[in-house]
Amino acid sequence: MSRDPEDASGRRVAVPERPQRIVSLVPSVTETLFALGLGDRVVGVTDWCIHPAAALEGVPRVGGTKNPDVARVVALAPDLVLANLEENREIDVRRLRERSLCVWVDYPRTVAAAVAQIGWLADLGASERARRDVLAPIDGALARARSRTGPPRSTFVAVWKRPWMSLSRDTYASDLLAIAGLANVCADAENRYPRIDLTDVARLDPEVVLLPDEPYRFTDEDVRELASGPLAGTRARRDDRIVVFDGTLAFWHGPRIAPALDRLLALASD
Repeated sequence: MSRDPEDASGRRVAVPERPQRIVSLVPSVTETLFALGLGDRVVGVTDWCIHPAAALEGVPRVGGTKNPDVARVVALAPDLVLANLEENREIDVRRLRERSLCVWVDYPRTVAAAVAQIGWLADLGASERARRDVLAPIDGALARARSRTGPPRSTFVAVWKRPWMSLSRDTYASDLLAIAGLANVCADAENRYPRIDLTDVARLDPEVVLLPDEPYRFTDEDVRELASGPLAGTRARRDDRIVVFDGTLAFWHGPRIAPALDRLLALASD
């Protein structure tokens, strides 16, 4: 296949056929590389790359996703840097490219695009067995989702507090919900991450309320606050479906797609 395609930043990138020194600026991509058996090629990751924890011990850190240490990345002499259009800043990508580094920017906003990303990463040198081991559970989860019967359950997803914010249809998480049978009540918002008035959410009467523990760290205290306050009259409160949810399942691509779908299917079906 051609390794000189256009990436999500609109730039044609001459990606090495078999890169040997990879810096990942995206936590979910880091996890995917290790799952594909390419972890021995990863020479640098961000402070937010926490999975797989044991395998990442000793791997050099290059700062945060929003503030990577460009000089540190350059010093690691990578032949490929992997970034994300939303998680990483354009200025940091530009600074890395100005130092003659090969930077590939991706931006999966649907589950299908995230699955395609796994295939693209596998093409960097993963074995066929490793590719199958990562993709087979996802195929199984997608098949289980397709076999679900019954109408979708209306769902409110909070991504921030003070101000309260949600997400629109144009996001990976919203597509994940839709596949699992959960209809995002904010899907038609003009902004990708709209500010939300909880009185409007109460009016929509969602059947499920998801409170991911990242990027904002929602806890059981927030569940109690919503259940006894602004969302007390909703079906989600009545059926005890205001829940804290693992944010890595909601927002990380890669091997977490399968467990994410199964967890969401349970909320959509039980």
